[in-house]
Formats: sequence, C-alpha cells, structure tokens
Amino acid sequence: MSTITAALGFSGMALYGSSKAALNLLTKAWVAEFGPRGVRVNAVQVGPTLTETTAQTKDDLQSLAAQAPAGQPASAKIAVSIAYMADDAASSFVQGTVLPVDSGRTPSDRTPPGLHRREISRWTAVRTRQ
Repeated sequence: MSTITAALGFSGMALYGSSKAALNLLTKAWVAEFGPRGVRVNAVQVGPTLTETTAQTKDDLQSLAAQAPAGQPASAKIAVSIAYMADDAASSFVQGTVLPVDSGRTPSDRTPPGLHRREISRWTAVRTRQ
C-alpha cells in the first residue's frame, strides 16, 4: 500500500512521503528483478480514506478529500482495486504498476497554498497507526 504523499509534496511529511516513494520505486525494481521468475509486484496508492481510525479526524480527512475531483474520502471502495491487483486471472499482465486510487487527487493536485500542515500530519499519523 502506498499513498498520495509519495507523489505530492506536503510540508512536514518528507520522511513519510519518501518512505512511500521508496515503496513505489521498489515496486518497479522488484518486478524487473523477480518478474522473470513469475512474481508480480504492484502497489495501490490511496488518497484520504475513511476507516475506523481516520474517523477520529473526520474534519481533517474531509478537508483533504475535498481537494480531489470526487471531493470525498474513499472507504471500502479501495478494496475492489486491491482485489483486482491481487487476482491473477484479472490482472496477470499488470506488473510493476502503482495504481492511484485517490479519486483523481494525484493527477489534479489541487492543493491550495494555505492547506494546513496540521491536517495532513494528523491524518497521516492516524493512517500509519492502522
């Protein structure tokens, strides 16, 4: 699992974002290394997602999700994408892919200049405890 923090720069999130960016690169490197032996390596890059844990910071989560074209946080919807990537019959030819499941946030990157670091930091801190 990756996150939009790997693709977008957020103040105060350099370590978290760079660790997820490393995961994205490992996805590509490992498919080159292990793919010839039949191993598929992919990642799903999620945006703000409503879970039991992130519900504790619902206002901050809503604020982050509002920046994406869909304007709302994901929920169990991301499980369908994960199941697709894990299904050999459906995605056997998908290899080395980082699939953005972020309601269009990464390509649109509509982060306003005034987005508070607190919102992103609190949301990410909650997600990393999951």
